[in-house]
Amino acid sequence: MKNITVLLLTAGLFISCGKSNSPKTSSPPRPANAVKAPQFTLADMDGNWISLDQLEGKVVLLNFWGTWCAPCRREIPDFIRLYDRYKDKGLEIVGITLSSGKPADIAAFMKSKGMNYTVLTDIDGDETQMVTQRYGEVTGEPINGIPTTFIIDRDGYIVKRYLGPQTEAILTRDLTPYLGL
Repeated sequence: MKNITVLLLTAGLFISCGKSNSPKTSSPPRPANAVKAPQFTLADMDGNWISLDQLEGKVVLLNFWGTWCAPCRREIPDFIRLYDRYKDKGLEIVGITLSSGKPADIAAFMKSKGMNYTVLTDIDGDETQMVTQRYGEVTGEPINGIPTTFIIDRDGYIVKRYLGPQTEAILTRDLTPYLGL
């Protein structure tokens, strides 16, 4: 009788180990041209260093932009609404500023626009240019214009690239499968 009890407990353990009480969220199929997003570390407006690997497990909308760029400025309200709507679903929006001046000037611009998402800039002088170059290299398409935006899935793969300003509707359509919506 003791052996049967042990056998039943062991069988129950193996059967239950494969089951989860949490809902499964399956990622959409990754595009054939998806590549691992290059790691980087840049500074936020308070001087804190932020690395891409700190965002592991999130869907990242990575936007290369400049405060001086009119099409980039047009996207900001859409990014604000997207972040408000999906931050609790795992969306992180990260803007990497290019040739936009001192952090204090960028912070003032962000405040004037009501930007609520992470914006990064250089630590010592030209790191953003190196990150820009690296993203162009790994995708096989140099970043020659801004805004240029990437969707990075929860596993850290670049799954979509945009050149030029995008609308909230387009970004919502392309983000929602990766957010599990």
